[in-house]
Amino acid sequence: MTVKIAPSILSANFARLAEEIDRVRPESDLLHVDVMDGHFVPNLTIGPPVVASLREHTDLYLDCHLMVDNPGDLLDDFAKAGASGCTVHVELGDPTPLIARMRDLGLGVGLVLNPPTPVSAVEAYLDAIDLLLVMSVNPGWGGQAFIPEVLEKVRAARSLIDGAGLAVEIEIDGGISADTAAAAAEAGADIFVAGSAIFHADDPLASARRIREQALSGGGG
Repeated sequence: MTVKIAPSILSANFARLAEEIDRVRPESDLLHVDVMDGHFVPNLTIGPPVVASLREHTDLYLDCHLMVDNPGDLLDDFAKAGASGCTVHVELGDPTPLIARMRDLGLGVGLVLNPPTPVSAVEAYLDAIDLLLVMSVNPGWGGQAFIPEVLEKVRAARSLIDGAGLAVEIEIDGGISADTAAAAAEAGADIFVAGSAIFHADDPLASARRIREQALSGGGG
């Protein structure tokens, strides 16, 4: 199985963001960048200028999760800023035009499912994407408790993806820690987004390493 760790900078200290990223770099496969507009979700975070600054500092894959009402208006700016991939919410409606635009821009293409949204909402698009992000909390704020019922959705998505022979990774985001990573891996997740469990730990690098170890144990690695 694949295990990738994606520290979420939402929980990092933005006054020392470069230092925070460097500290966890040995256990980071991606950086997860939460973009919130204050409308699609209640919180307000960052935009393309911060992504551009990150790109100047790191060669890590910048995994930009767009929790916004108007992702189509922002994709060009994120691509120019240096985003590696973007994920957009299927709850906004038919994502086909967004998928096409991301392909045109050379971005990795991802779709997101909120906890109440069934896997059937993305089934028709699985062969057109690279990444399926399954939210294991309701998006908007870091530090929320993991919703275990979401694991059945991960299993269903894994079955669909593997059954069709698709090269689509499953990412899980929300309440991921050393305590929840094994169960998420057993259900079929590949990429583990962790924010407060990493950046709020006394030793962020050791915490990221423990999450990887637990994910590998849960996935049989």
